[in-house]
Formats: sequence, C-alpha cells, structure tokens
Amino acid sequence: MDAVRLSAWVHGTVQGVGFRWWTRARALELGLTGYARNARDGRVHVIAEGPRAAGEKLLGLLRSCETPGRVTLVVESWDPARGDMSGFEER
Repeated sequence: MDAVRLSAWVHGTVQGVGFRWWTRARALELGLTGYARNARDGRVHVIAEGPRAAGEKLLGLLRSCETPGRVTLVVESWDPARGDMSGFEER
C-alpha cells in the first residue's frame, strides 16, 4: 500500500480551542505522521502522511462535528508521501 501526504487547510474557529492537540491525538490513533500548525490568518494547516485510508479517515474527522471549536471548511490536497517526518507534532 502506497503512503500518501494529506495537506488540509482547516477554516473556522480552530485556534485557541485545543484543535491541534485533538488533531494530533486522532492522527496518532490512525498511525499517521506529520503536524498541525496555526497559520497567521486563523486557519490550521494539517500535514499527515501514511496509508490513504487513514488519511481519509482523518479528513473525515476534521470535517466532523466532533472537533474542538467550529470548522467551517476544510480544503485538502493529496500528494505522494515524502517520508521525511516521524511522530505527529503540534507546531
């Protein structure tokens, strides 16, 4: 199974509400590597690498009503994994 790299820009009220911590916990549960970091414009940028099915599951969770705060939009893109990360960080 080929690994993929998910890049997801999460819009809404997602800073200062535990969103990055929550994303990290979900990603680790799914066996993904990467990070979630705050952007200056109020969005959170999530990069996650691993099996496509795990990335799709994380994407579904990011779009769910289960997240801290309030997500209004998630814009994603997919690329081949680079394999340059280990663990999952909050940045």
